Amino acid sequence: MVKQNMDGEDKKSVRQRLLMQQLGAQRYISLEEVSSRFSVTQQTARRDIMELEKLGKLRRLHGGAMVANSIDPNELRSRRIRNAQAKERIGACVADLIDDGASIFLDTGTTCEAVARALVRRKNLRVLSYSLRIAAYLSEVTDFTIAVPGGFVRQVDGGVFQEQSRSFISGFKFDISILSVSGVDDEGDLGDDDQAEVETVQCAMRQSQKVLLAVDSSKFGHRGLVRLGTLSDVHMLVSDAPPSDAIALAVKKGSLTFHCAR
Repeated sequence: MVKQNMDGEDKKSVRQRLLMQQLGAQRYISLEEVSSRFSVTQQTARRDIMELEKLGKLRRLHGGAMVANSIDPNELRSRRIRNAQAKERIGACVADLIDDGASIFLDTGTTCEAVARALVRRKNLRVLSYSLRIAAYLSEVTDFTIAVPGGFVRQVDGGVFQEQSRSFISGFKFDISILSVSGVDDEGDLGDDDQAEVETVQCAMRQSQKVLLAVDSSKFGHRGLVRLGTLSDVHMLVSDAPPSDAIALAVKKGSLTFHCAR
């Protein structure tokens, strides 16, 4: 017989509710922590995470889980307005650097959405993106070949995530990966705020002949929560203004090409 608490919840429901509360506070939780915190086996912890993922309440990662929506909706709306003209110029500059017929990985986010809008003047592109927003836009206004990984859709920005996304991406080869980040610090490290996105982008970078980083200048000198890589992993940097002296030095050490979108 399943024991219930005074509110009619069984042990599993209580455990999953408390798991979600903990996840809301720290945004990521490992299988080991779930197992230890709730005194269950890792198999039980994994089943809890899989059930909650099916309900769209979290995103399963290798070895743990994170919140389903890692970007606050208000923050995303603010990003769409912030530096909008600079992002449009960046998008136009990026499109000038892309050859017709290229195979492309295109990151998610407002800067990459601006890139997508500019890419419509190119021909015969093959694009993989885990942004449904980008994929839907390009499929409506171009005849490009579009690919998206399967998984759960993050409602706030249309990002698609699942633990198998990386294995899906690893089956492709790209001429170029176009990505954006939350920050480029003075040491030249690239940072973002979402572990799942970082792992997805890192996979695409490994499958790419070249990597292009598109960021507006407000990102220079800022540090993201999760380290994606360094400027030495990038072949081209596109921004609306030159970086600080410290980052410019890192750019020089990395031997990448800087393009200023005027």
